[in-house]
Amino acid sequence: MPENYRNHNITSTSAIDMLMKFGDVESAERIFRSIKAKSTNIYGALMNGYNRNGESWKCFKVFEEMNEKDIIPDEIGWNILIGACSKSGMLHHCQYIVNQIPLNIQNKIRTQTALIDMWVNIDFRY
Repeated sequence: MPENYRNHNITSTSAIDMLMKFGDVESAERIFRSIKAKSTNIYGALMNGYNRNGESWKCFKVFEEMNEKDIIPDEIGWNILIGACSKSGMLHHCQYIVNQIPLNIQNKIRTQTALIDMWVNIDFRY
């Protein structure tokens, strides 16, 4: 990808999404790292790709990076994180993420549906 397109959010988000769909996580991560001004969409594309490629645990690291940079996920980002929680099955990660979700996002039907799915997949024995 030409250098002048790397900081164009729509192009970069699309490139990350495409690479993740092809299973090229490493190249997607390289593009992500090269972006100077990251939007919530770019973070979301990376997290969604991790979920798609069986690396949901990496979503939590991305979420930590977002927190460090005071970037708040949008509704889609929260739902991707809920999906990562659902795949991880780890109660403490789920509780932590759910406690971070703003009330206006928690009240959305898609988010409530994702939360129901997440709680159904949690193994409460651990």
